[in-house]
Amino acid sequence: MILVISLNSSMDKIYTVKNLLYGGVARADSVNNTAGGKGIHVANVITNIGEECLLTGFVGGKTGEFIQKRLNERKIEHEFVCVETETRTCINIMTPDGKQTEILEPGSFIEQAQQQLFLRKYKQLLQRAEVVVASGSLPVNVSSDFYGVLGSFANEAGKKFLLDTSGDALQKSIFCKPYLVKPNLAEAEKFTGCSIKDVYTAAKAVHALQRNVTVPVISMGKDGAVISYENNVYHVLPPQIPLVNAVGSGDAFVAGMAIGFYRKDSIENIIRLACACGTANAMEAESGCVKKANVEKLLEKIVIKKLNI
Repeated sequence: MILVISLNSSMDKIYTVKNLLYGGVARADSVNNTAGGKGIHVANVITNIGEECLLTGFVGGKTGEFIQKRLNERKIEHEFVCVETETRTCINIMTPDGKQTEILEPGSFIEQAQQQLFLRKYKQLLQRAEVVVASGSLPVNVSSDFYGVLGSFANEAGKKFLLDTSGDALQKSIFCKPYLVKPNLAEAEKFTGCSIKDVYTAAKAVHALQRNVTVPVISMGKDGAVISYENNVYHVLPPQIPLVNAVGSGDAFVAGMAIGFYRKDSIENIIRLACACGTANAMEAESGCVKKANVEKLLEKIVIKKLNI
């Protein structure tokens, strides 16, 4: 199965408003409460595609109960460490111009004893997993190298460890040499010293990242993504679609990569599936959600090119 780590889950409140005025009053036309956080998005996509997935991390309070209820409704298997502090709530305000304003709470304070309890659970769950995905930010009081610790345990157990985080959590955890990372452009430039202006400079950057990572990925937004694997660099380009909501598309991309590795598919097919999942997510109003039928239709429309570096 695929083990997905969501240490800083959230209840996402999505508001749709006609106009958002700084310092003014906005009345919501609609409100949608969902279980959120990058890890939950990943687990949701994997489950929708039909692969076996288990979600773990921390939840607490009434918000944590809400999240677990939603996961049960989606038939997403989960084994969380329950804490006393309330799981965070994050707000996403959507306006007709297509822009989204997000307010992200930092997350719960996790005691050291609770972190140790999670590590014991994680080591047990690793025995059942073939691929591990660690995704999202870290809660309060969790060391920025925590993902590196998890990655080291996964490496020792012979499991592929896919890491999708940012900032200090990425900088301080790259030492574990994760199987996959997906830094944004600014972080990729910082890691490699390359100035990324286009697909070809991105190709040089991902190739440089292979010193520490087996499969580095740099997302290029509407220009797709650049991936390096075994001294080959690939540019994957999605088809044009009616854009509904792009939030969570990066998480869906990572979910597709995890599924491909779990299936032991060829790298080209893995990249194709990942791009199809990311694109299918942008067709849905809900973040981190895909329809399997849409993914299957998109697969043949994905363009993959090998780049010379």
